[in-house]
Amino acid sequence: MKKINHYMHLAIEQARIAESCNEVPIGAVLIDPEGNIKQSSHNLVIGNSDPTAHAELNVIRRECRSLKNERLNGYSLFVTLEPCPMCATAISFARISKIVYGASDRKSGGIEVGPKIFTHSQNHHKPEIVKGINQDICSHLLKNFFKLRR
Repeated sequence: MKKINHYMHLAIEQARIAESCNEVPIGAVLIDPEGNIKQSSHNLVIGNSDPTAHAELNVIRRECRSLKNERLNGYSLFVTLEPCPMCATAISFARISKIVYGASDRKSGGIEVGPKIFTHSQNHHKPEIVKGINQDICSHLLKNFFKLRR
């Protein structure tokens, strides 16, 4: 559990960086099968003028390029918010073994609500899912971000 909290705190640090850039405060950290931190990122949607530049996709793209492989078998992804349907599908395609996330996304989530990507019969890969790690911190970051903008 100590390692899980450590990795999630790194994702939270990335979310705070996103917030300082006026991006939605979501952060992600990608861990290899040996427990090494391979990639970290935050949302870059505004900064990159790219609606697909979610934190999860950023780390997946970077590591796949680094490995010259589209598969990330044995990897774990730590993210501050439940992945959206687009990110959940990419996680499945990349064959990531484990997703750990903080806050649930009741509006746009792709795992617990909405399309529930990993429950579809057409889905080829279902990762292990751990939810609610540092949920209060992750939720507060998002709620505060949107409260200040509305």
